[in-house]
Amino acid sequence: MTNLKKLGLTALAGSLVATTGYAGALDISGAAKVSYTSGDTTEVSGNPYSMTRDITFSGSGEMDNGMTISYFQLLSAGSFSSSGLTLDMGDAGTATFMQGASGGHGIAAYEDKMPTAAENVWDDLDGQANGVVTMQNQNTIGYGTSVGGANISANYNKQEGGGSAHSVGVDFSPVEGAMMFIALADEYAGPNASTDQMTFGATYTAGSVTAGIQRSSIDVTTVNGDADRTHIAASMAVNEDLSISWGMSTVEFEDGSLSDQEDTGFSVSYTMGSMSLTAAANSSDNVNGANGTDDEHKEIGLAFAF
Repeated sequence: MTNLKKLGLTALAGSLVATTGYAGALDISGAAKVSYTSGDTTEVSGNPYSMTRDITFSGSGEMDNGMTISYFQLLSAGSFSSSGLTLDMGDAGTATFMQGASGGHGIAAYEDKMPTAAENVWDDLDGQANGVVTMQNQNTIGYGTSVGGANISANYNKQEGGGSAHSVGVDFSPVEGAMMFIALADEYAGPNASTDQMTFGATYTAGSVTAGIQRSSIDVTTVNGDADRTHIAASMAVNEDLSISWGMSTVEFEDGSLSDQEDTGFSVSYTMGSMSLTAAANSSDNVNGANGTDDEHKEIGLAFAF
């Protein structure tokens, strides 16, 4: 995003640096998006028009040992959304401390790797959380590096009650145009309870077309509480400005009394400089496994970056 303003910043060095102080710069950038949404006919949506507005503060500085430290804080609609501190150690990898973000490390970075022009096929639907992997991201420590062409990352989150959550993810390119990935997580869910998650898949790009498949599994301690999601999608860059995509996913519930939840979605995006026009239409059958319960969401958005 184009910088709105630069603020001079002098910061005292902490325990991570070997000098008495260093000078850096704090950049301010922003984004605004006006949207028109249409939900299911049974839902009361009120005014269909809305606007999101974000302001990001970001800064970085270089230390005497050649490492760099960077920071960002995102404000959404004037309220805190997320922030993060990243130490780039060059060939030794990157270490992060994140609040409300994954920092690109661990299983959260692989939540949904399927190609899309705008929205994921489950976005804004009533059953969107079913079978989608995630992990606590409050005050989370992360680390990532590259080994033999593979990107490896992990993160750790200390939780209340003596528990913790941790995850690891790996992706690599076996041949040109292909990317394969796998991620695992184990999260404390209370005394004698935990949530185990796994996701794996692959994408392949040939010319202007990218296709992919992803399988996610969430295992919980609760009887008949497990869920598995299979997701396929494809996108095509019509030209350097216009892209379209289509995808579908199926959520299978361990509870035999529930039906499979089936989600489908179509997206299109057009970009011109700092402006982007997007449209998406998602629908779901058998929401949360309830046979005959459907949902749909349509959205048109006009976004600007500053």
